[in-house]
Amino acid sequence: MTTHAVSSTGTSGSTLRNYVALTKPRVIELLLVTTVPVMVLAERGLPNLWLVVATVVGGALSAGSANAFNMVIDKDIDTVMGRTQSRPLVTGAVTPRAALVFASVLAVSSVVLLWVLTTPLAAIFSFAAIGFYVVVYTLWLKRRSEQNIIWGGIAGCFPVLIGWAAVTGDLSVEAWILFLVVFLWTPPHYWPLSMKYRDDYGNADVPMLAVVREAPVVGVQVILYAWATVAASLLLVPLAPMGVLYTTVALVSGGWFIVESHRLYARSLTGADMKPMKVFGASISYLTLLFVAVGVDPLLPW
Repeated sequence: MTTHAVSSTGTSGSTLRNYVALTKPRVIELLLVTTVPVMVLAERGLPNLWLVVATVVGGALSAGSANAFNMVIDKDIDTVMGRTQSRPLVTGAVTPRAALVFASVLAVSSVVLLWVLTTPLAAIFSFAAIGFYVVVYTLWLKRRSEQNIIWGGIAGCFPVLIGWAAVTGDLSVEAWILFLVVFLWTPPHYWPLSMKYRDDYGNADVPMLAVVREAPVVGVQVILYAWATVAASLLLVPLAPMGVLYTTVALVSGGWFIVESHRLYARSLTGADMKPMKVFGASISYLTLLFVAVGVDPLLPW
């Protein structure tokens, strides 16, 4: 009986881990980093705790649903890419039918939860985010255009709108500026990753920019988008308005992001190891620091 109980517990734990893996939890973490600080800015103080919890849970369900749908659609790609061959649908740990049901339940749960516990506008944005990521990016752009991540990345901007709408029930210029920041940040964040896994994407016939263009061309694009991202972030200073903390973080962390982008381009010209993950890591740190400042700056007394 003891052996059977241990076996059942192990099986249940393994099943749970496989379903959690379908949601790409590390991606969700990054998306939620942009949600809570935006709620603080929208409130110009600390929002209601239960509203924050409902918004975070609803946003996580939304992103998890989109990611699970993505895994079902991209199973054939994941099978031939080295970095994705351990995903649950590839290994057979979860069937496509079960994954579709799971993704659908998450989607419905997200929309209903946000509609009932936050605002209808936040729920509508949740539905739009799922639809955009699944239909526009995964089904349409990903396998057809080298611009896929530029426009597909819009789906990753929706947590900003969901967080703002959950607090206010509408949108303002600050929300759209932060939407723009995440939109411009996505290409220079993702293109270095695609440079590292260029062969993987090539084998899967996915026309990422790093696959169809030479490294220096990609490097220039990373630089341009990094500069544009930092410039967009500074729009918030006079329009929000934001204080010394946000301005300093935006300039210092943004400068670091830009410097790493230029270094990537310089290395691409020499034919040396481009170390694209340095830019990838810098992009994550930059966005995290920037949005922490978005959430802390309104709480300061000056």
